[in-house]
Amino acid sequence: MRIRKAVFPVAGLGTRFLPATKASAKEILPVVDKPLVQYAVKEAIAAGAEEMVFITSHTKNSIMDHFDRDYELEATLEEKGKTELLKAVRDVLPSGISCVYIRQPEQMGLGHAISCAIPAVGDQDFAVILADDLIAGSFQPCMAQMQRVYQEYGTSVIAVQRVPWEETYKYGIVEVEPIGPGLSEIRGIVEKPDPDQAPSNLAVVGRYILTPRIFRLLDKTKPGAGGEIQLTDAIESLMSEQTVLAYEFEGTRYDCGSKFGYLKANVEMGLQHPEIGDEFRDYLKTLTGSWDDDDDTPVKATS
Repeated sequence: MRIRKAVFPVAGLGTRFLPATKASAKEILPVVDKPLVQYAVKEAIAAGAEEMVFITSHTKNSIMDHFDRDYELEATLEEKGKTELLKAVRDVLPSGISCVYIRQPEQMGLGHAISCAIPAVGDQDFAVILADDLIAGSFQPCMAQMQRVYQEYGTSVIAVQRVPWEETYKYGIVEVEPIGPGLSEIRGIVEKPDPDQAPSNLAVVGRYILTPRIFRLLDKTKPGAGGEIQLTDAIESLMSEQTVLAYEFEGTRYDCGSKFGYLKANVEMGLQHPEIGDEFRDYLKTLTGSWDDDDDTPVKATS
């Protein structure tokens, strides 16, 4: 059993990052030297996916352009002998991987976006990856970890992460019954509960493996607040028919849908970058060492 199709809901407007996202998709924002969506696709490929299904809008042509071949650029790099850069460009979409682009006619929530993938997914189990949740796996990518759980249990798997109790109001929170280390069966989902009402502090994050039954349930799901069709509502219906598992992945998640999370991802992944990591670390030491504690403003760093 292997998940061969991965769905990427990328039709959002990215208003938190305006004006940077006025003419370019939020998912194209770079973390060090790769756009967010490329990290997501690389994670899907590492889990065995071969077909990438992008749910897009008319403003997201930059995503299609990124995964398309640029023969003129490749020819120029080859002519100039820039073999490493040429390899990096060609590895954006490895051989044997295909992309499908489906327009979401109107933005009616995550559940609606996923339902748009029916023509490409059909009756197969599939993965969903939210590109602005960048997850650096500890020993292997998050979706590959989830794939192992899926292979063992053959049912839907949702990635969860423990969050501070005082932040439960920001997430969908699951009520679970543990069945093994880091693995539980979901008994209920509460959308953004107050801390005193939360059944746990296990929050749903942007990784899912779902059975195609979810499509029929999404079709029956009525719009909720803001006129949006919520994926969590359909998953709650799915739990009455099939087992749905919660998996606590091993790794670090960066909420790149927020400016602070995006900056954290760039700093921490920049420190790990093989080309610039050491130099960047030295720079940060110089910068933090030049901070003026008296007026809480940075003093110009020496180069």
